[in-house]
Amino acid sequence: MARGGINKAVVQQARQALLARGEHPSIDAVRIELGNTGSKTTIHRYLKELESQQPTSRGTPGLSAQLGGLVEQLAEQLHEEAQVRIRDAEAAFQAQREQLQVQLQLAQQALAAAHQQLQIQASALAGESEKLRSTQSTLQAEQLRSASLNQALGELQVRLDDKNEQVRSLEEKHRHARDALEHDRAATREQCEQEQRRHEAQVQQLQMELRQLQQGMIVRQEEATRLHRDNERLLGEHRQAVEQRNVLDAQLEQRDAQVQGLRAILAQAQGASDEMRRQLESQAAQLEHKRELCTEQARQLENLQGRLDARTAVVGVRGASDGC
Repeated sequence: MARGGINKAVVQQARQALLARGEHPSIDAVRIELGNTGSKTTIHRYLKELESQQPTSRGTPGLSAQLGGLVEQLAEQLHEEAQVRIRDAEAAFQAQREQLQVQLQLAQQALAAAHQQLQIQASALAGESEKLRSTQSTLQAEQLRSASLNQALGELQVRLDDKNEQVRSLEEKHRHARDALEHDRAATREQCEQEQRRHEAQVQQLQMELRQLQQGMIVRQEEATRLHRDNERLLGEHRQAVEQRNVLDAQLEQRDAQVQGLRAILAQAQGASDEMRRQLESQAAQLEHKRELCTEQARQLENLQGRLDARTAVVGVRGASDGC
């Protein structure tokens, strides 16, 4: 069934108009005459029916008409097959191109993610390095403080030894004074009483000095104990700082290994991107070659159509001459 109002009578009118102008009534020519409307299959069927209705008084013109119809049908079929192949090739190329573009976008995204991860790791590494430097500075300051405290503790120990020596000296003096007092007591009571009073005064003074020295020694011992505890605390902090530095060194080595792995992934992604780009260029070259082949086939079809039209015109002229 014809589409768009095309029927046999309309096709016959178009065919007669072409014949009147001396043109060959091919399927394309009839369709152009109809205003590019109607199906080529329908037009071809109507043309075959009209040609079969034409009287064939001679064998040669009928054979030429059949041969022309076959050649025209073959040309149309070759043209349609060439168009189908071209469309299939373009569709396949478009699909491959879209697939390669998607793969290229994925590779670019992976490359950007690797760059971003590398920057994050570099920032984290810089932060960890800054923390390590700060910890090292703190450790050095604590070491200096510990050395200063140790020096102060040594000085206090020296002073404590001096005080102990003074206490022993006073005790020795006290013993000598008591011996002298016992010796003088035998001489005279008056002298003994005087010496006793003087001795008691000296003893009280010495006892006061002794208590003061003992109190100072207690204070120095407490200060030495406190300094010893501070020294132990600083040593513990020093050991903790050393452990933290070892942990940071291990984390730094691990981050270096991660950075090396990310660099390897980045190199692989760049290699894959280059390979995809080469595949895309190869596919484009293959499509260009297929287009050249299709163009060559179309050119051959046009040459064949021209030869067919020329032969049909010659046969028509000979038939007209024979009719005359």
